[in-house]
Amino acid sequence: MTPIAAILAPLTLVAAQAGPEGSAPADSTEPVPHETVDVVLETDRGAITVALETERAPITAANFLRYVDEGRLDGTVFYRAMTLDWEPHPNGLIQGGTQWDPERVLPGIAHEPTNVTGLSHTRGALSMAMGEPGTANGDFSIMVQDQTGLDAQPDSDDPVWKHGYAVFGYVIDGMEVVEAIHTSPVDPDKGEGWMKGQMLAQPVTIIEARRAGEPGE
Repeated sequence: MTPIAAILAPLTLVAAQAGPEGSAPADSTEPVPHETVDVVLETDRGAITVALETERAPITAANFLRYVDEGRLDGTVFYRAMTLDWEPHPNGLIQGGTQWDPERVLPGIAHEPTNVTGLSHTRGALSMAMGEPGTANGDFSIMVQDQTGLDAQPDSDDPVWKHGYAVFGYVIDGMEVVEAIHTSPVDPDKGEGWMKGQMLAQPVTIIEARRAGEPGE
C-alpha cells in the first residue's frame, strides 16, 4: 500500500480530551517542555509552521528534517483532503509529500507508536502516512481536528490499529492555511476505492520547506 492510500478513516475515531494545537490534557502539574525544531512549510496558500518532536519522536522527526534539509519536499504538494462530517467543523485531515517519487523518496523508517512517544493525533498533529509499520517515508498528514482513533491501540487485535500511526510534530502557526487547504475543492473522479473524491482538484504546492529562521527563496 502506498502512502497515498495509507491513512484511513477508522470507525474507532473518538474525540480526544486534549486541547488544540497538540496540547496535553489539563491537570494540576506544569507540563514538562520537550526539545523541538521548528520548520516552515511555505505553500502557495500561505505558510505553515510546525514544531517537530525531536526528543519524543527522534527517528520520525529526524527523517522529516532530512527531507527538509535536502530539499526533497520543495515542489511537492498537498494532494488529499479527507473530510469528516463531525463536529467541530471543519474536520478531517490533509495529506501531502513525495508520493513515492523515486527522485525524492528515502527508505522507510522504524515506527514510533504514540503509546511509546506519548504524543497524540490532536488538532494540528503531523502524522506519517504508511502502509504498515516500517514503511513510512516522505508522505505525511496534518489533523484538522482531534483524531485520536489514529493513535496506537495496544489491546487491538488488528495489527494496523495495534501500532497506530506515528505523530512527530504539531502545527504552531498557520492552522488557517491547513483549514483553507482542507476546504479546497476535490475532484469527484480522482482517487481509487474509498479514497475516491478525496483528492484535491488543484493540489497545493509546498514551494519550500525550511528550518525556521533560515531565509526563504
